[in-house]
Amino acid sequence: MSPRRSAAGWGALIGACLLAVASVTPGRAQTPARPETLPPAVTANATPRDVLVMLRLTPEHYRPGAAYGGSYGDRFSRGARKRLAESIARRYGLVLVGDGWPMPLVGLDCYVMRAPQGQAAEIAAAQVSHDPRVAWSEPLQIYRTQGSYDRENDPLFAAQPAAAAWRLADLHKVATGKGVKVAVVDSKIQVNHPDLAGQFVADQDFVAGRPAAPERHGTGVAGVIAAKSGNGLGISGVAPGARLMALRACWQVDAGSASSPTLCDSLSLAKALHFAIDHRAEVINLSLTGPQDRLLTALIAVAASRRISVVAAFDPGLPRGGFPASQPGVIGVAAESLATVPPGVYSAPDRDVPTTQPGDKWNLVNGSSYAAAHVSGLIALVREGRASSFPTLLVASRPQGGVVDAYATVLRGIGGCTGACALAARGAQASTR
Repeated sequence: MSPRRSAAGWGALIGACLLAVASVTPGRAQTPARPETLPPAVTANATPRDVLVMLRLTPEHYRPGAAYGGSYGDRFSRGARKRLAESIARRYGLVLVGDGWPMPLVGLDCYVMRAPQGQAAEIAAAQVSHDPRVAWSEPLQIYRTQGSYDRENDPLFAAQPAAAAWRLADLHKVATGKGVKVAVVDSKIQVNHPDLAGQFVADQDFVAGRPAAPERHGTGVAGVIAAKSGNGLGISGVAPGARLMALRACWQVDAGSASSPTLCDSLSLAKALHFAIDHRAEVINLSLTGPQDRLLTALIAVAASRRISVVAAFDPGLPRGGFPASQPGVIGVAAESLATVPPGVYSAPDRDVPTTQPGDKWNLVNGSSYAAAHVSGLIALVREGRASSFPTLLVASRPQGGVVDAYATVLRGIGGCTGACALAARGAQASTR
């Protein structure tokens, strides 16, 4: 990477850029239509007493090709399962919260039940799990995204780290991720942001009870992956030709605070994962971390069986980097700013990353959330026109893991590189010497 300018030089340059951005009033694109009607969702106002109770679905209740959201089967079978759930709740002194959420990919119908005041979710789940009518039960887990934000008055850097370190301009001569579907399972994305409008094939909200306004984390992750290139605005995503699924499974706790955490629960994540798999995503980005979860593990296994690349953020503060980064088959990505990462974990740019933000803005972000987003974009480049590229073998500074070498990864992934592709590849290699 080329040496940094002085702080004064960067400040002057970024100041001019911010003035230019502030003076632009781009036209607003139409928000993509929601392709399907979803069943009622459980609210995001979960409590530590909430448990997930899984009831089995019998195979005949699932008709391939039916619309997502439990439209398979008839009303009687869904009603019968709900009555069963109500009966189970009564027997164990629980309160049924909302309707069930069918997940035919794993043969389950998921219900949320709330334990009485004073009873821990772990105890309630253990009791319910012994009921022969229940497949299994577990506490409703909470997950946290792995990103932070620079305030507007903090020093800013003018260039995207990956533009230099990954030679994005050269890589985009080889591939842009054209047509590759990347599911961004995150908080609410501003899908009509001027640097993102037109990049989406789905926009679904699996969180109820929270405002549907665009949120920082999801909007920032989406920009790193697939912000438009060559439009004279903002940034260029790693894979500007990719097509995103905006799948809201997380929520910003306090929209008015820059330091407010962004959280998800295991059911909202499961809903989003099921949708992504069912709608043939090729890459799933999970810029979040938390405890091991049986339902999410089952869905990730289904994703792997369908040759979907799953990328997750690594948290050095949790055992083995947290879940799902620690899950076999998941590509765990750590912050490049970490001094060391364990074997099998990759690292990518994570500091002072300019990206899209709600309100038609851009700002700097930090954290392994955005490192993971870089790698999701990189995998989209490799998978362009090459669905057989799964599993994607990342080239890095060590045989297993380490700092990702983006252009070597792309060149290995695309195999036979001739003509303009070879010229671009040689240019990328020469520019790093």
